[in-house]
Amino acid sequence: MADAQGFLKHTHRELPTRRPVELRLMDWKEVYEQGYPKQTLQRQASRCMDCGIPFCHNGCPLGNLIPEWNDLVYKGQWREGIDRLHATNNFPEFTGRLCPAPCEASCVLGINQDPVTIKQVEVDLIENAFDEGWVTPVYPTRLTGKRVAVVGSGPAGLAAAQQLTRAGHTVTVFERADRIGGLLRYGIPEFKMEKRFIDRRLAQMEAEGTIFKTGVNVGVDITAEQLRETYDAVVLSGGATLARDLPIAGRELDGIHQAMEFLPWANKVQLGDDVTDEDGLPPIHARGKKVIIIGGGDTGADCLGTSHRQGAASVHQFEIMPRPPEERAASTPWPTYPLMYRVSSAHEEGGERVFSVNTERFIGEDGKVTGLQAHEVTMVNGRFEKVDGTDFTLEADLVLLAMGFTGPEKPGLLEDLGVGYDQRGNVQRDKNWATNIPGVFVAGDMGRGQSLIVWAIAEGRAAAAAVDRFLEGETALPAPITPTMVAQR
Repeated sequence: MADAQGFLKHTHRELPTRRPVELRLMDWKEVYEQGYPKQTLQRQASRCMDCGIPFCHNGCPLGNLIPEWNDLVYKGQWREGIDRLHATNNFPEFTGRLCPAPCEASCVLGINQDPVTIKQVEVDLIENAFDEGWVTPVYPTRLTGKRVAVVGSGPAGLAAAQQLTRAGHTVTVFERADRIGGLLRYGIPEFKMEKRFIDRRLAQMEAEGTIFKTGVNVGVDITAEQLRETYDAVVLSGGATLARDLPIAGRELDGIHQAMEFLPWANKVQLGDDVTDEDGLPPIHARGKKVIIIGGGDTGADCLGTSHRQGAASVHQFEIMPRPPEERAASTPWPTYPLMYRVSSAHEEGGERVFSVNTERFIGEDGKVTGLQAHEVTMVNGRFEKVDGTDFTLEADLVLLAMGFTGPEKPGLLEDLGVGYDQRGNVQRDKNWATNIPGVFVAGDMGRGQSLIVWAIAEGRAAAAAVDRFLEGETALPAPITPTMVAQR
């Protein structure tokens, strides 16, 4: 490393400043101040300590060469740095904004100091590269004449498509929504990642030759048989889109929605779609409403921030698990991803977080939800048990279910193809990412189950290498992970 004592000189972790809450609630722009100084970033990169075993590699499913591009950024070699970053990650502008950074959790410096700001170095590297005009189309050296269909345009599908296009195959990405991006487009709020960053990368992919077709529900508009007849290989990357429901009394009341029924409308408004009424409101909104979000994870926080910006009267976020400890829990020692209390930008903006609570029933009048009944719980022998005497009722005009996803949608394409499923109901694949149907492969949440964006990109890259080998007999594409590795994590 250029500065072997950087971590001794600069012991504090410096991150960009978030815009004041009262200011950012007035718009949908990203929450961070613009213009993180390059010299600050280089100082932070110098904290990477040239450790004997870089555990950050183990924390990152993509195998990002983190110490190398930290060193290059410290030295001011930005062009070389982005080349090293792009060598393992197709979309660092996505992961640099959205990944929870398991690499930082396994940073060796994090044993007794704050870890290196890996994620910030990553996102600044790619943004600098776009500003400098260094992100240009990468064309294949030859065309193979083989055609590949990628079904689903989330991060796994996009990564697979870009890799296969660069390998010389003619790749068509099918998306049933009206725009490309999957959950990146309609699940992630604008304040977490502005959608211009997706469009910028899609422009590169289109220039490289990837074909995008939106508004196509494969299995309906194109049959499974037609898909297999038309394409030499198929990559299933449609995600785990079956939302976990809460089948309790009163679930049928109006005003109770899944998070992914709520979030896309807000994004459509920000994209300029004509989806609002005379008051400028989308069909499902939080303005003036008492909102209860059931689910304490990232999707719940997305609903929280969206509700704030829409002008909710009040917001409560329920979590059945107990409140995590302030510091890393003993059950998750370094270098594992730590269980600990986290405060997202949305939590800074208001609302009340309620832990160790279970919803018992929804209540309503005239067919509309007016509240819910709940009680506290405690964990006994691995099971939640009610705490006597803790029953309470809370008013609500809007209830959002953000409890995760249970797997892929099976009726339609998957059933028509005849793919097999694993014990969790995900699409089954062998060591080569292949399903039981010849020429049909699977990547991302559809085969893994609900997971992180960094795993989706890693799976897309690895599946692309398997498809290329299937079509050509060999491949030069990298395969950062295997399904066996996925199963073990």
